[in-house]
Amino acid sequence: MYLGQKVVIVLPAYRAALTLKQTVDEIPMDIVDEVVLVDDKSPDNTVEVARQLGIKHIVEHQKNRGYGGNQKSCYDKAKELGADIVVMLHPDYQYTPKLLTSMIALLGNGVYPVVFGSRILGGGALKGGVLNPDQVVPVSEKAWKTPGSRMFVEPNRPVRVDELLKGMIVQSGNDACIALAEAVAGTEAAFVERMNREAQRLGLANTRFMNVTGLPDAQHYSTARDLALLARAVIRDFPDFYPLYSTREYTYNKITQPNRNRLLWLDPTVDGVKTGHTESAGYCLISSAKRGPRRLVSVVLGTASDSVRAQESLKVLNFGFQAYDAVKLYDKGQAVSSLRVYKGQANTVKAGFDDDFVLSLGKGVADRLRVQLVSQQPLMAPVRRGQVLGTLKVLVDEKPIGEYAVTALEDVPQAGIIGRAWDSLRLFFE
Repeated sequence: MYLGQKVVIVLPAYRAALTLKQTVDEIPMDIVDEVVLVDDKSPDNTVEVARQLGIKHIVEHQKNRGYGGNQKSCYDKAKELGADIVVMLHPDYQYTPKLLTSMIALLGNGVYPVVFGSRILGGGALKGGVLNPDQVVPVSEKAWKTPGSRMFVEPNRPVRVDELLKGMIVQSGNDACIALAEAVAGTEAAFVERMNREAQRLGLANTRFMNVTGLPDAQHYSTARDLALLARAVIRDFPDFYPLYSTREYTYNKITQPNRNRLLWLDPTVDGVKTGHTESAGYCLISSAKRGPRRLVSVVLGTASDSVRAQESLKVLNFGFQAYDAVKLYDKGQAVSSLRVYKGQANTVKAGFDDDFVLSLGKGVADRLRVQLVSQQPLMAPVRRGQVLGTLKVLVDEKPIGEYAVTALEDVPQAGIIGRAWDSLRLFFE
């Protein structure tokens, strides 16, 4: 309750399994009475995750009704629960629930009849529409005075977002980083908080950001693995902007600066990603190359010079392409196995992967590879598409090299009362 008013949070969900917990964990339950999730027939296990999180009010659409239909179901359920204040919160974590306390206070005190949040997390400011490439933003004195490499923006001279992106990516402009952070979040500190939440979402378990520039700080750290995961996310999630990383030079304010990634001139298959250098970190380079259908990402840290980081990065990329093969074990949607289902309208469910399942293996290793599926038994209906059903263990010479989640490739609705009773009897005697 907030000042005697019932507060209901509604979550219009579609494929929210990976971000739902992060969203729910930040809901201020001290002033929220009820949480409602409406699932628009997600192909993943959103509903299962919601139940695990203890969400009491779950509405499942039997067919996808689209965003508008999902919203209608949300509001209908909120009215049914007698809500005085209804807050729609997207469980894809593009809104931070930490703002809800302030938003609810504005509504509960009658300051405004409607309050809107800013959709800038998760997918990013550009995807969310907070910024657009042609938009002009101001340059603060802080951005202007930022030390290290710069694109040479000037205070009181607004600059377009697309110029700042090139200055940040091509010229390693710390001033551009600050200007963009302030344009999105108001302050660098506020943007850093969002960076750390995004790092968590991406699974960067050993990364913590303290600033947006990478300048030295005792609490600012990452690992080679986390940086590789971050580069992969950039390449995968921002295909429209990734070509900027292969731009060899950029001119701003009549100053032309080359891209510091030497591999762009040494190897035509290299198309990114980013250099870095401080006295404490040394010369670092995350690089990526695509040769044929394969793409590899290399991370080299702490070298003594610009030339050494380029040489070592090229060695790593060449070794990866020459010594390893990309082996496709299963196609997207291909059944790894058909698993027995009890109490369902079907007796089996196909289990597999939502994307092509490809492993990078050493030359000649593929012939010695064996897979083993470990499934959850007994498996009870209902089963939803995307629900985790087991683990595929990959072994080479009988030694495990990895374990991968296998999910349902189809729905299996619950059977009627007679079918469920019959399977209960069978389970009793098996």
